[in-house]
Amino acid sequence: MHASEEQTLKKAVSDATLACIHEAEVFLPSDVKAAIEAAYEAETDSVARGELDNIRANIREAERLDIPLCQDTGIIVIYLTVPHNLSITESELKDAVYDGLRRATNSVPLRPNAVDPITRKNSGDNTGEAIPPIHMREGPELTITVLPKGAGSENVSRIGMLLPSQPEEIPSFIAETVLLAGGRPCPPIVVGVGIGGTFDLAAALAKEALLLPIDSMDPFEAGICDAINELGIGPMGLGGKTTALAVKVKKAHCHTASLPVAVNIQCWACRRATRTVVV
Repeated sequence: MHASEEQTLKKAVSDATLACIHEAEVFLPSDVKAAIEAAYEAETDSVARGELDNIRANIREAERLDIPLCQDTGIIVIYLTVPHNLSITESELKDAVYDGLRRATNSVPLRPNAVDPITRKNSGDNTGEAIPPIHMREGPELTITVLPKGAGSENVSRIGMLLPSQPEEIPSFIAETVLLAGGRPCPPIVVGVGIGGTFDLAAALAKEALLLPIDSMDPFEAGICDAINELGIGPMGLGGKTTALAVKVKKAHCHTASLPVAVNIQCWACRRATRTVVV
């Protein structure tokens, strides 16, 4: 690839990253908006219905004013699919993504959230050591997916190393995690679950599950969602019918002696967006 072609590709990746972040921060996906509308229509508790109506107004105003849905614009988690014959190095690809994130910090704008874990010094541009996390896999097209993850929901994440004899305990572990979280993750929430793999893979799967559409659930997911909604935590933790909009599960084979289960909760603003980079 000629230097000019390489620069063109890097700019395309940076531009797509910027556009993707802007979309995710301002416009809630249609399936999530539909789930919130359904929860509003089904709610009979006046306080819960009022909170859901506030959320609906928040969504409309963010779109109208072209501003982020939430003041916590999160840590931007990045997922890339990369064609095997792409003539750009992994390092250069990541640099282009970082450039797009830095530009988005200024233009969307994003709150600078990336700090050193010990000194708490803020980088000022949402980048830092190993941040943003970038997950890469091979695919037919070069695509960029962003998942903004706020701290309120991230901080109530949980992982358990269950015994291999305890698969029937998985639903109760998930429901208990939501109960312990209470109103802190700004419900109604989306619950991402990773089952199997290793300690770290289960956590990664739980986060990836938050990228799945929430307009359908299989019987296992729906059963857990029903159990969570029976807790009565409700919108913003003030009671009501809907604590979880959906539960989404991703699985991996695991060691015969292990059963990792990870839960990664997302707030009502289940933000995500994808862009394809034409190369």
